[in-house]
Amino acid sequence: MASSLVARSLAHIWHPCTQMQRAAQVPPLPMVRGQGVWLFDEDGNRYFDAISSWWVNLFGHADARINAAIKDQLDTLPHVMLAGCTHAPAVELAERLSALTQGVLGHCFFASDGASAVEIALKMAFHHWRNRGLADKREFVCLRQGYHGETLGALAVTDVQIFRDAYDPLLLRSHQVMSPDARQALSGESAADVALRAAAELQSLLEARHGQIAALILEPLVQGAAGMAMYDPVYLRAVRALCDQYQVLLIADEIAVGCGRSGTFFAVEQAGIWPDLLCLSKGISGGYLPLSLVLSRDSVYEAFLDDDVARGFLHSHSYTGNALACRAALAVLDRFAEDDVLNHNRQQATILSAGLVPLQADPRVENFRHIGMIWAFDVKEPLAGARFAERFHLAGRARELLIRPIGRTVYLLPPYLLDAELSPWLAQQVMATLDDVLNQTPTDADRAPEPPTA
Repeated sequence: MASSLVARSLAHIWHPCTQMQRAAQVPPLPMVRGQGVWLFDEDGNRYFDAISSWWVNLFGHADARINAAIKDQLDTLPHVMLAGCTHAPAVELAERLSALTQGVLGHCFFASDGASAVEIALKMAFHHWRNRGLADKREFVCLRQGYHGETLGALAVTDVQIFRDAYDPLLLRSHQVMSPDARQALSGESAADVALRAAAELQSLLEARHGQIAALILEPLVQGAAGMAMYDPVYLRAVRALCDQYQVLLIADEIAVGCGRSGTFFAVEQAGIWPDLLCLSKGISGGYLPLSLVLSRDSVYEAFLDDDVARGFLHSHSYTGNALACRAALAVLDRFAEDDVLNHNRQQATILSAGLVPLQADPRVENFRHIGMIWAFDVKEPLAGARFAERFHLAGRARELLIRPIGRTVYLLPPYLLDAELSPWLAQQVMATLDDVLNQTPTDADRAPEPPTA
C-alpha cells in the first residue's frame, strides 16, 4: 500500500521526466533524510546516490560546511535583486570563477538553471554580433546527440528526439553536425580519428555559412543525455581553431561536465582551450540551491557597452545572483581548494575502475568508458529488453542504489565522497544489479514502450 506521502505526491505533483500514467506502478521513493552519499526513505531504507541526484550533489547530502555557509548567509542577507544592487557572495563567486579560467572569461552573468544559462548564452551570442554590425549572424550549430535543456531556445540546439519532437514546430532551426562520439569508430579508427572526421564536417558547414552563423554550442568531452557519449579532446582544439578562423563564437555547455566531473574543474581544460561563453550549473551549488551562470570573454561583454540601453543585455529574473545560492557555491569552491578534491577523485576513480574491470570483458556489455568521475557502459540491445532503464532502477533499489540508466546505458556519477570501502562496494552492487536484471523474465508490462529517464 502506498504511503501517504507517495499518495499525496501522485495526487498533486507532476513529476519531471516521468510518464505519470506509469507512476502508479513505479511510485516515487518517499525520501525523508540525506546524509553523505546516502538517502533514506520513510521506512528507514537507505540508497547510495549513485547519480548525485541528477548530477548536482557533489559532496553528498547535508554537508556540514555547506550547511554552515548557508546558515550564516541566511542570517545576514538571503536575497537582494542584482539589478542596481550587488552583494559580496555574487562578487566573490564571479571573481573566483574567472580566476579558475586564468582570467580569460572575465565576466559572469547569473541565472537559475542550466536551460536558462543556455538561453542566455544563445541570446548573448546573437546580440553580440548585432551590436558589432553583423546582424545576419543569427544561426546556431549544435552536435547530433547533444542536449542543452528543455526550454524552447535550448531545445532548438538539442538533438534528443524524445524531448524535442513534440515541440519541433515551435523551435528555431539550427544546424546539426556530426557528434565526435568515439562509439562511432569505424574499423581501425581511434577516438581521435572520429573526432577529426567530425571536425571536418563542421568545417564544411562553416565554410558555407559562417556569415550567418553566430555560435556553435557543445558539451565538452561528454554528451550526457546521449548516454554519456565520450570523445577525444582533439575535437575541442579543432573546433576552437575553426571558430576563430570563421568568426563564430564557441559556447561550452559545462552544466553537467564542469565542477570536476570530467577530472579537471572545467572539461575544456583537458584540450587546453577556452570558449567564448561557458555555461555552468548543477554541481556549482553542491546540490543545494538552483544556480546557473554564463562566463564570458571580455570581448563579448564589451560589445554591449553603449549609452543606448537597447544595446545592453536586458535579460533578467527575480532571483538572479541569489545570495544563498552564491554562498553555497563559494562553499563548494572552498571544498575543492581545502580538500584537494581533484586528486582525491583520481585516487578513488582508480579503485572504482578496478572494481568494474569485469564489465570490460562481459559479453553482455559494450562500450565500457570512463572519464574523471563518470563511468558508463551499454547493455547489448538484444539483451536489454523493454523497459530496461526502469527495471534496472527498480533492481538497484533492492541493492541500496539510487540509479537511473539512460535507455540501455548504465552510468555512474557518484558524489565526491568515495573511499576505499565504498568504491569496491559500489562496483559490486552495480554488477550484481546487472545480473539481477538480465536474469529476469520480462512481464507483459515490461514489454510496453519505455519512458525516458536520466
